[in-house]
Amino acid sequence: MSRLKSSIWVAAYLRRCQTEGVFGAVRRRGAEEAGAVFIKLALLDGTAMLFTPAPQSAYDDSRPSDRVFAPSPPQPVEEQKVEERLQKEINFDPDLWIVEIEDRAGRHFLDLVKA
Repeated sequence: MSRLKSSIWVAAYLRRCQTEGVFGAVRRRGAEEAGAVFIKLALLDGTAMLFTPAPQSAYDDSRPSDRVFAPSPPQPVEEQKVEERLQKEINFDPDLWIVEIEDRAGRHFLDLVKA
């Protein structure tokens, strides 16, 4: 079973956020088929969280096509630190996607969106 194209996954994720009243947008369009997806959650107080693709060991063997994300770091940090990390990731992998969502309550719905 193969994973959904990154472009389709991002569109579905943004639709999920919009349904819940959370603003989200694609900041950087990556490789259509299989670009890595990074999610920046701006908390609108000068801090943010970054959700990165989880290591392969975090995947459930019964659902190998799911996308799994891990917060990196696990707590909110200054937004500038997230931006610096994203720039490093772009330098390493120019085919990555960056999706930014904004929610004061810290909702990201990544535990609800699969595939």
